[in-house]
Amino acid sequence: MRFRLVLAFGLLVWSGCKQDAAGLVPKKSAAACRVETVEGELNAGKAFEQPIGNGLKLWFQPIASGWILRVVPVSGAAGDHDYAELATPPYRSVTPLSLSTDFAFRAQDAVGWNPRRFRFATSEEEFKRLSEVYERYESAGATPPATLEVDLADEASKAAEGKLTIVDARLVPGMADQWKMAAAVSSRFETTAHTLVMPADGTGSPLGKLIWVRFRLELALPAGFKAVPGAKIAPHVCGSL
Repeated sequence: MRFRLVLAFGLLVWSGCKQDAAGLVPKKSAAACRVETVEGELNAGKAFEQPIGNGLKLWFQPIASGWILRVVPVSGAAGDHDYAELATPPYRSVTPLSLSTDFAFRAQDAVGWNPRRFRFATSEEEFKRLSEVYERYESAGATPPATLEVDLADEASKAAEGKLTIVDARLVPGMADQWKMAAAVSSRFETTAHTLVMPADGTGSPLGKLIWVRFRLELALPAGFKAVPGAKIAPHVCGSL
């Protein structure tokens, strides 16, 4: 998967606090919308996949340090980028889509970042628009015009909202001091259900390990989104995730 750091760490806060490059994203009207809820469990080294509708599926991609949350087509190749990645800057940096010990997060920091908010494209057409803006930005070189950054943030702000909540977890805690960027977002470890597991050899590690996670995902569905049969759908006030 090819990434590039195109926005500063401040845009991580944007993805959680609903800001765009110019300030606050205008709130959607308090109209009736729908939210789809997906619940499941993650086990270290194993993927989790579930269709959500519109030809898309959730994919928790297993990596050595945990999982990356992706939204990809149900069939066909995933491509260089996915529908959640491009809608949730920054790239190649700290991201709510990475439930892992990457970027110097300890296992308890990853669990303590709870809930996590992100955005995702809900159709192939929307994803293509995001991809086109992203490619224009990337092809501009090391110092692209600020207008391209604004264009990318603006296009991402139009994507649907999602929220990932960690309901319970089992982990081997990391022994290192918490990194500053982890401290900025990982404040809810003590209030999140969890079980600490000691390594079999009794030897700790700087970052620890995520062993198991029970999660709940809430996805705000735009008008016209065709959810899969049997999906858990409920009424929802637009923009309130």
